[in-house]
Amino acid sequence: MAALYGRHFLTLRDFTAEEITDFLDLAAQLKAEKKQGVPHDHLRGRNVALIFEKTSTRTRCSFEVAAHDLGMGTTYLDPSGSQIGKKESIKDTARVLGRMYDGIEYRGYGQEIVETLAAHAGVPVWNGLTNEYHPTQMLADMLTVREHFGRLAGLRLTYFGDARYNMGNSYMVVCAKLGLHFTACAPKKYFPDPELVETCRAWARESGGSITLTEDVSAAAESDVICTDVWVSMGEPDEVWQERIADLTPYRVTKDVMAAAGPHAIFLHCLPSFHDLETKIGREMGERFGITEMEVTDEVFESEQSLVFDEAENRMHTIKAVMLATLARPETYRRG
Repeated sequence: MAALYGRHFLTLRDFTAEEITDFLDLAAQLKAEKKQGVPHDHLRGRNVALIFEKTSTRTRCSFEVAAHDLGMGTTYLDPSGSQIGKKESIKDTARVLGRMYDGIEYRGYGQEIVETLAAHAGVPVWNGLTNEYHPTQMLADMLTVREHFGRLAGLRLTYFGDARYNMGNSYMVVCAKLGLHFTACAPKKYFPDPELVETCRAWARESGGSITLTEDVSAAAESDVICTDVWVSMGEPDEVWQERIADLTPYRVTKDVMAAAGPHAIFLHCLPSFHDLETKIGREMGERFGITEMEVTDEVFESEQSLVFDEAENRMHTIKAVMLATLARPETYRRG
């Protein structure tokens, strides 16, 4: 087990391939123990604070259930539940919470916020999502991929859609670190930051992976993993919907995309997904633009190739691994 105790979990840029694999191995162990009914409340008596400036179903439930399984208490602070950044600075909030809690999760806006919390809290801080990175989602996705294929290195993962923000960035980082071949398939103006691309290409040369940016939707051919995300993120203005729908509709994941990848390929999506009109926003966009689906068709979402709910469950197991590995020494929880 790599040295993970006491570390922050802010972006996978900060971890080696070995360390990322250790998180995945621990998550697999904890998942097996939960399925077998084996208690693993190794952190009894600890408490964690969960700061959510952006609300979430999967992230909140994953942290709360994972903390409960580990024996910890949780305090959920929603957008109106704390003074962070309003009446109290990020630095002061970190120093207050660090005196009361053993760990702090942050889900919200700029990466600089979670970095500031980490710099001043004095306890491990975990990134539940920022505009730039989504590292807990990447662990869940890599665990899901590894469970399905039995390996990670050498697989081909293609991301369709807006690759400039947390999901595109994080897929590129984790693939480069673990030796997967990453492709971002999008209009050029939606490509990731060039500096990050070059950094990832350097990591990929060491790991045996690769980084490709293309506007050609035929990039799906021979991919093992096809993934996408919503076209407009939480907090962005409504005005961008029209532009994104016009720009990204050619990059929707359809049955033709999956057919080009082949029957062995799987589909991933971090959720929520606009694959039908059964959401408020989906209905609004349907009425405004005459569409019934956005980033993925319902046919693909509901297909046997779609592992989105395995992926969602694995958020809990991988988040549990992050909290345990950073809050406890390995000898307290390793089996065998």
